[in-house]
Amino acid sequence: MDVRCVETDEELADALAVRREVFIEEQGVPEDLEIDGNDEEAIGFVAYDGDEPVGAARLRAYDDSTAKVERVAVVERERGTGLGREIMAVVEDTARSEGYERVILHAQAPVIGFYERLGYEITSEEFEEAGIPHREMRKPL
Repeated sequence: MDVRCVETDEELADALAVRREVFIEEQGVPEDLEIDGNDEEAIGFVAYDGDEPVGAARLRAYDDSTAKVERVAVVERERGTGLGREIMAVVEDTARSEGYERVILHAQAPVIGFYERLGYEITSEEFEEAGIPHREMRKPL
């Protein structure tokens, strides 16, 4: 697998295609919530298996010392292969290199355990985003 920062329009289109497959088609998230106009101000990530995009994420500033990890997605056939860990490692390394001290994210309830295994701690009660239960989680870098 090859996880990289989005640098071209084609790579952004590939990341958006993964997000569309996972969030819009599979989970039923409304398109206007998923494609929210914030990709311009974010650092995007896309994972490839050969030439095929199979994972995505993005990172945005939350405050001066905190970055927010968003839109972490792995296509169904690649789940459980370690790709999610690889994506998160690249995202966290990028946040460190950008000078952030910590990262936060809104984890969907079914994948909280995944993030806990990566060192994230729950910092909120359950709340709903796009009709899906989430919890805020944080990790120091």
